[in-house]
Amino acid sequence: MKKMQIYEPAMCCSTGICGVSVDPELLRIATAVNTLQEHGIEVERFNLTSAPMEFINNKEINELINSENGVEKLPATVVDDKIVFTGRYPTNDEITSTLHIPAELLPTNKKVRSVRVNVQRSGGCGCSDGSCC
Repeated sequence: MKKMQIYEPAMCCSTGICGVSVDPELLRIATAVNTLQEHGIEVERFNLTSAPMEFINNKEINELINSENGVEKLPATVVDDKIVFTGRYPTNDEITSTLHIPAELLPTNKKVRSVRVNVQRSGGCGCSDGSCC
């Protein structure tokens, strides 16, 4: 079975899903990753803020982020130790076709709209003012 890793830019929370307004793309990818993991598919997400050593230890990712405009090429998706997507998250269709898994596992017709979350100003995601995300 194939292994997928997603290397993400620096975010204040490990998932990036925090703060007063949730990015629908982050919500989609978090849902996709959770669904894949629940079905026994090996998928990992690495945030530059919380897992910097993962970016150093992966030779291809290290070269990518040290190239000109490298951090702007994040997120980067690696499948079986090869970078397959940069600068964006793969679509659900791309995930299923790249991992050779049934397309029904990750529906493509679901539209996720922006979600507004009530966060107390005293620290919603661990930031001093609760608005860093």
